[in-house]
Formats: sequence, C-alpha cells, structure tokens
Amino acid sequence: MQLLYKIRKRYKQTSYPVLSSQEAYRQWADKYPPLPHNPLMQAEHEGMKNLMPNLQNCTVLDLACGTGRWGKWALENGANFVIGIDNSISMLKSAELAQRMQADMTTLPLASNSIDVVLCGLALGHLPSYAMQATFHEFSRVLKLKGVALISDFHPILAWTGAQRTFQGKDGKTYAVQHHIHSYADYFAASQKANLQLTGVQEPVQPQTQKPLVLVLRLTKS
Repeated sequence: MQLLYKIRKRYKQTSYPVLSSQEAYRQWADKYPPLPHNPLMQAEHEGMKNLMPNLQNCTVLDLACGTGRWGKWALENGANFVIGIDNSISMLKSAELAQRMQADMTTLPLASNSIDVVLCGLALGHLPSYAMQATFHEFSRVLKLKGVALISDFHPILAWTGAQRTFQGKDGKTYAVQHHIHSYADYFAASQKANLQLTGVQEPVQPQTQKPLVLVLRLTKS
C-alpha cells in the first residue's frame, strides 16, 4: 500500500466528478467520434491490431460497440458478419453497423458456440469484478471452439496513478467515467475460470513518457 501511495503521489492527477458509464455515454454519445480520437485510443487501436486474429469469413461480435468502431474495422478486414451489442441506447443510435442490439455484457442474447471472434474495446473496466467474471463466462459460452476474444482496458498502472477517462458533458463541465481496476492477475484468473487460454498480451505505452496506457489481451476458447 505504501508503494501504491508513492506512485499516486508521483503522478498526481486532477480529479473530476465521476458518472456511471450509462450516464456518461448518454451525455457523450452525440460527440463521441467513430475513430481513435486521442492518444489512449490510438495506442489501444495499435495494440488490438497487433493481436487481431484472421477475420476472413468470420462471425464477429463487437461487444460494448459504442459507435461501432471495431465492428466496422472487422467488416473492412474480411469479416463475413458483424453484430454490435451495447447497453447504451444513445451510443447504439450512432453505431455504424447494420446489425446491433441493446444488451448487457453479462447476459448476451446470442446462441452458444455462434461467434468466431469477440472484440471488446475499453469496456470491461466499467464492470465490477463479479460482472467482469460473468462476462468472461459469456465469452466462453458464445465463442466457437478455438474462437478468440480480444479485449482492451485502461491499463491498471495508469488507473492506480489516479488517471481517469474524461469527457465534456452537455453542461460544458468535465466528467470522469466510473472505472473498476482489473489487474493482469485478475484477468488471468477470470480467463482460467472461464476455460479461456491467454494467448497474447500487449501493453502499449505513451511514447514520450513510456507509461503504459492500455492492457490488451487475446483469449482463446480451449
């Protein structure tokens, strides 16, 4: 704990009012760009691409799809069919995907063994630990054998320093999105419980500071 305190003190961050992910994205949806629009998302985009499986003729789930950024990328890179799922109706209205539905990550309205690849970008940190574990079990259920779940999250080291994902609300004020920190060990344990094998890791850094920005994990159903 003393070490964690020293890390936070060294990288002290401005603190902003925190909104639930549902409320945050309700306010953010109209302004949320459908492309990597800041250094964090640019790093995430490269990390995800580095671990991306072959998408040719695949059925892909863009989970917590938001504007459909990853689903659109999948279609442009060979996917046969993409469905986007998000719990925010406001974000779904902006999604550039023909097939999309509102649902919670922990209870996916999809048949078992129906998906080749799950893409889940920067969303699992919105969930507490028990819901993250439930989502991993859903990955395992909906994926076909040898199917891949590719996930990214705000890097736990960055979160431990007090950094926040922020946006400008409709009232012009700056807000942070509620975030639950999941360490590498947390994700590894969750994958083991869900019969998913960890088959790739990327930790993209901020070039100037070399601070890790994002944790990207590739999980394969065994």
